Amino acid sequence: MAGMPAARVLSDFFHRVIVVESDAPSEHGTPRSGTPQSRHLHVLLAGGLRALETLFPNLTECLIRAGAQSLAVSTDYRLERPGYGVYPQRDLGFRVLSMTRPLLESEVRKRVGEIGNIEFRERCRAACLMPTKDGAEVEGISCTYGDRMPEEISADLIVDATGHGELTQDLIDTLGLRRPAETSVGIDMGYSTATFSALSNPPQDWKILVTYADPPENRRSGFLLPVERNHWMVTLAGRYDTKPPGDVAGFIEYARRLRTPTLFKAVQGAEMHPEISRYRLQASRWRRFEDVEGFPERLLPFGDTICRFNPIYGQGMSVAVKEACLLQELLEWAAANGGVLADLSRKFLLQCQSIVDVPWATAVVPDFLDPLTDGNTSGKSQECTCVPLGTITSCCRRCRNSQADA
Repeated sequence: MAGMPAARVLSDFFHRVIVVESDAPSEHGTPRSGTPQSRHLHVLLAGGLRALETLFPNLTECLIRAGAQSLAVSTDYRLERPGYGVYPQRDLGFRVLSMTRPLLESEVRKRVGEIGNIEFRERCRAACLMPTKDGAEVEGISCTYGDRMPEEISADLIVDATGHGELTQDLIDTLGLRRPAETSVGIDMGYSTATFSALSNPPQDWKILVTYADPPENRRSGFLLPVERNHWMVTLAGRYDTKPPGDVAGFIEYARRLRTPTLFKAVQGAEMHPEISRYRLQASRWRRFEDVEGFPERLLPFGDTICRFNPIYGQGMSVAVKEACLLQELLEWAAANGGVLADLSRKFLLQCQSIVDVPWATAVVPDFLDPLTDGNTSGKSQECTCVPLGTITSCCRRCRNSQADA
């Protein structure tokens, strides 16, 4: 969901756009292996939805027709926060979409696939970036297809939307540059998600439920949202020594022990799919590529490569789409000034700070309600003393948190 909007933008400015994708497209709305997070709840926030609409007109209408649920903020919400009780339901004048990740991906992928100058290389892995001899720019990538010989693809501009960011990080090492400082917030969060075909006690005055934890007394939180096919998805989350299990009985018991009984009463006796998906995230992290002296031009880190948010707050997809809109603005300026791409990477990375800054604060400040959260909230650069030693890295505590789930 970072790569597709970026490809859409690039198609307006380049003769040919090649999308290198290690996965194959999902069939019958199933999650792709490369996106383990896709089995969990996804809400497309209003800002991200507006940004997607600028790139893919009428996308909202298509998603709703395909089954996505349009939810009014906060009329359709029941927000249960400790110390505040239940937030008042007020019409704030905007809506969000709730759906499964495969539904969103399939609709966006369909739109991108209809663009004539975009080519997909599926089941193809981007192995490494190829710098120019002086290391000032990146001029292509080396790709592998299973047991076949690697293929080199030349390019005028490369977007690293791999999420893990190893391509860009490895290039920085190869060029002998100092890796970007990282702001990292250790959260040690785990969550489990299950789908219900129907609810025995469907809510009458809300469609989305959020029951917040109350650490350190109760680190359990719960989310209940409607998705397509008249299904409901439940995500249970916890931190440190309180994480939801992956078995049905344990899942239901964990729901029963939430701070309020609302979610448990809604799903009690309901038809539950037996498959429960689990996910774990050790830390949120923000890599400050804009501070890397000598960062090569014609390379743009994108989405999670720059900043990986705690997914509970739903910021990641919206930020990635807004980055695509920023790229569009910069390329329009470049096209109006002779089509020169010089300094594009630096401008993009510097301006990305303003896109990430507020969502970062929104996502990490609440994490510090738990006294065990490790890190800081500012988003300011922190020097990292990690020293690469082949395949072994000597790390400070903060970076161990960031790397543990890699």
